[in-house]
Amino acid sequence: MTLPIIAYGDPVLRKVGEDIDKDYPNLKELISNMWETMYNASGVGLAAPQIGLPIRLFVVDTTPFSDDEDLTKEEQKQLNGFKQVFINAHIEEESGEEWLFNEGCLSIPDIREDVNRKERIKINYLDDTFKEHVEIYDGLLARVIQHEYDHIEGILFTDKLSSLKKRLLKGRLANISKGKINVDYRMRFPNQKKGR
Repeated sequence: MTLPIIAYGDPVLRKVGEDIDKDYPNLKELISNMWETMYNASGVGLAAPQIGLPIRLFVVDTTPFSDDEDLTKEEQKQLNGFKQVFINAHIEEESGEEWLFNEGCLSIPDIREDVNRKERIKINYLDDTFKEHVEIYDGLLARVIQHEYDHIEGILFTDKLSSLKKRLLKGRLANISKGKINVDYRMRFPNQKKGR
């Protein structure tokens, strides 16, 4: 089932997610709905806060990035078919040089900005069978994971922009929260006037 994606301005996007256990209600169905919602919106990642749940859960599928001709063959191979559920994730370490990449977000449609992130992460998480993993990821794969991880920490990519950029985007962000935007997937807007 495709779920509405929560738009910028909703308080749930600012909450630090809670850890969950195997007995979280309808977890299998929730994960399935998150995949469907993400693919329907042409995303490469989706975090539970983006569907209104302040829990430590996100999904990532970087396959759409794997045909980018600017990437090396090795990077394309790393991204192709990478599909993973992250439960109770905690980044243990970020390392390497910071690098800029143009990011967008399903909760903040039509806004893309260059964001600085470290090139490598070490992350501890549980998969959808609750098996524990400690992995090191780098490059674009690390960036997608960092972006989704920020969601379960109550952080948005716009928080990482300069104060000037934030001021320039203020009106557009306000319009998103009011639903004054055209998107081709279901969204829920926190400040939309009723009866319009």
